[in-house]
Amino acid sequence: MHQLSRGALVKGAAVAAVAAGFPAIIRERGEAADTLKLGMVAELTGVYAGLASHQLAGAQMAVAAWNARGGVLGKRVELIVEDDQNNPGVAVQKVRKLVNEDKVVALSGSVNSSVVLAVSNAAAENKMVYISCGSADAITGANCHWTTFRVGHSTWMLTHASGYSFSQKFGKKWYAITPDYAYGHALVDGYKDVLAKIGGELVGNDLVPLGTADFSPYLTKVAAAKPDVILALVQGADYVNMLKQAGSFGLIAKFPICTPQLSLEYVWTLPEEARVGYGSTEWYYHSDLVFPQSDTAAVDFVKATRKSSGKPPTNYNTFGYIMLDRLIWSIQKAGGKDAAKMARSLEGAKFTGFFPGDAYFRAVDHQLMWPVWVAKVRSKPPVSDPYDVFDVIDRQPAEKIEQSAEEKAKVCHLGFP
Repeated sequence: MHQLSRGALVKGAAVAAVAAGFPAIIRERGEAADTLKLGMVAELTGVYAGLASHQLAGAQMAVAAWNARGGVLGKRVELIVEDDQNNPGVAVQKVRKLVNEDKVVALSGSVNSSVVLAVSNAAAENKMVYISCGSADAITGANCHWTTFRVGHSTWMLTHASGYSFSQKFGKKWYAITPDYAYGHALVDGYKDVLAKIGGELVGNDLVPLGTADFSPYLTKVAAAKPDVILALVQGADYVNMLKQAGSFGLIAKFPICTPQLSLEYVWTLPEEARVGYGSTEWYYHSDLVFPQSDTAAVDFVKATRKSSGKPPTNYNTFGYIMLDRLIWSIQKAGGKDAAKMARSLEGAKFTGFFPGDAYFRAVDHQLMWPVWVAKVRSKPPVSDPYDVFDVIDRQPAEKIEQSAEEKAKVCHLGFP
């Protein structure tokens, strides 16, 4: 069993600090001949830039940690990053550049599920291992590939971890405001499954374009539907805009605001009156339900991230770290850059760090199996830590909230060569 890199975390903090400036490459001069190149596509601009910047910082920290220990197979690791501009077509072009011009040996990154699906297809065409964090079920479902692995949770996991909590706490009539692309549609499917099982009802579902600035056409319809819960399925900057406007319409005072995916990056930017609601969190830096404070790897990770950025790590910092740590580990385990050997080495290999127990990529679909937590948003964090805005109240194990291996085998056909 492998433990996530821990000894070099603090050494990697200086590199991670540079991430705020969106560096394109981590490299040292004069070492190109002994360098192993890895590619990353990320939304460095656009609605998900805040999430992607933290994913990049975590990835850089993992690369720095491996390089501090001598790299992999005698080579220094170099991370080459391209901005996918939150656009699937642009992302595919950037993959071609990384593969054909930069000669990377594996791929990582992206937040937007539509971008991840496009990159996943491009990686499969190039027979190159790709570790992502997009949430749409299709990534490890109907659109799965033997080359693609996911560290983030599927929308099925997020909706089932949170949906039962929402119904027990508030009721079974829900109104959804949904981003109109793969991620949002998958979230609705997951919540519909929960509602079917509990005898609930989706009383409204408005599809909104990504990057919506004015939510008033949708919010004005909510009160008439009299839901028990408003499902805020939009994410990123859209989530911030929606919450602020929901407050101005008086909806926050009348209805619980619930979300499948709480992101610190955006909760931190909300005014106090809009810091409300409940939702799934994929990791949290300060909770005994997420990891005990005696966990040296997790504590070192939090300290190193605070040192580099002045803020604690978010779940996207964690995604980025795990993504690159696992990718580099697979190269070491495979004894080289053969993609099929790398993929087989990742399947079922248990590792520890950052959370209680073991995690592993499931062989049937390459989904990372690790817990999902449910949290209540704090309007007022403790004076001792202004970033501590979540109160984690529940933890759901992966095997309980993800579709079974038998169910996934019906839709996911990895197609190994």
